[in-house]
Amino acid sequence: MPLTRDFKSTVMHRARKDKKFCEAMLAEAMNELLTGDPEVGKAVLRDYINATISFTVLSEMLEKNPKSVMRMLSPGANPTSNSLFAILQIIQKLRKVRFRVIVK
Repeated sequence: MPLTRDFKSTVMHRARKDKKFCEAMLAEAMNELLTGDPEVGKAVLRDYINATISFTVLSEMLEKNPKSVMRMLSPGANPTSNSLFAILQIIQKLRKVRFRVIVK
């Protein structure tokens, strides 16, 4: 049976309505970034931003052009650590989450 909706729009719709799903998206993005798969991490982070705070709000808080911020997280892009950490700091502030690393 063919899908009636685009996969990405289905994910965005669920993320907007399900807080736990959003938290799982953010956790997955962080795990991928920290374990060495930045392309997947950036893709999930992009989807998370689109579903939650939006690139418009994020770029205003970063005082950067929205297209520049989108490009930072696009495939093949290599954002500086300062830029990436600034994005993560804003997410923590706006979404009232805290990141914690557990060393095993």
